[in-house]
Amino acid sequence: MTTSPISGVHTSETRAEPTGDEEHLLLSRLRAGEDRAFDDLVRLAAGRMLAVARRMLHREEDAQDAVQEAFLSAFRSLDRFDGRSRLTTWLHRITVNACLMKLRSQRRRPERAIEDLLPKFAEDGHQAVPSRPWREEATCSADSTEVRELVRTKIDELPEQYRVVLVLRDLEELSTEETAEAMGMSVNAVKTRLHRARQALRALLDPYFLEESSK
Repeated sequence: MTTSPISGVHTSETRAEPTGDEEHLLLSRLRAGEDRAFDDLVRLAAGRMLAVARRMLHREEDAQDAVQEAFLSAFRSLDRFDGRSRLTTWLHRITVNACLMKLRSQRRRPERAIEDLLPKFAEDGHQAVPSRPWREEATCSADSTEVRELVRTKIDELPEQYRVVLVLRDLEELSTEETAEAMGMSVNAVKTRLHRARQALRALLDPYFLEESSK
């Protein structure tokens, strides 16, 4: 499997995670119907959920709508939450599903074919132009605002079906099996799309990060 070209690149600011005890207390308040509990849940999770939605959806309005739908879905299904995962993990999955539903309901925008972005292969099965190394400072500056924005822009250039797999696996850190379940496809299909998405993203980032002698 191709290594992710965005490993080490964080596309959202790090926020302090609530402790397990804090989540357990909040869950108890929610189930007891406490008036302010849902407001506290929104304050706890809205920022993270919106960051997820922005990574998956192109328009800010769509991201906001998806988060609102995710909160409504969570509220309606709270009695079915079994507590085997963390509350924030459960909300993350609901947000991902809300984003996928929104993507499926939208008309597809014109996209580049994935083949246009993939490396070319010779008849013997080897890459016609072998992968070339990136500058060391490119990986050292992976957490800079400029690099994060560049990565976001290039991810958005991927065809949707490949972009979403890449976001779920490499940014949202879902397992291959979880990604397959969320997208309604086989594990092998997820692996294939992820491999191609990583190759294509690497090709899109090459002009910015290649060593001078490799250009």
